[in-house]
Amino acid sequence: MKAETAAYIQKAKASREKAGAILAINVPDEAGRLAYLTAFHAAQALIYERTDREAKTHRGVRTQFAPLTKDNAAVPDSVREFLGQGYNLKTVADYGIDPSVVVPFDEAERSLTAADQFLACVMSLLTDEAS
Repeated sequence: MKAETAAYIQKAKASREKAGAILAINVPDEAGRLAYLTAFHAAQALIYERTDREAKTHRGVRTQFAPLTKDNAAVPDSVREFLGQGYNLKTVADYGIDPSVVVPFDEAERSLTAADQFLACVMSLLTDEAS
């Protein structure tokens, strides 16, 4: 694994750890945002490992991740879809000003589960490539 890839994985793991801690103190908007960032950084790791290029924008990560995992049975649709769904959580947390637009606690919990699945899937792909 390349050093940059490992750094992205560490960033993903740190985001996931923070997401759990934030949810534990009942701040679901921020927990959902961090769950998305877990997937975002994991996707960056796979992109870098396979292409030697960094995708820096959210759209760029989604655009580059999709073809790298297309037709790969080891990557469930739910993993691919989380980048788009998770981005919506980030948008609410970062830009939402309407007090009625929030991330419910149960949705934040589901996003952490999805982030775990995303990270595990990417780690599996990276491990398979290393062997």
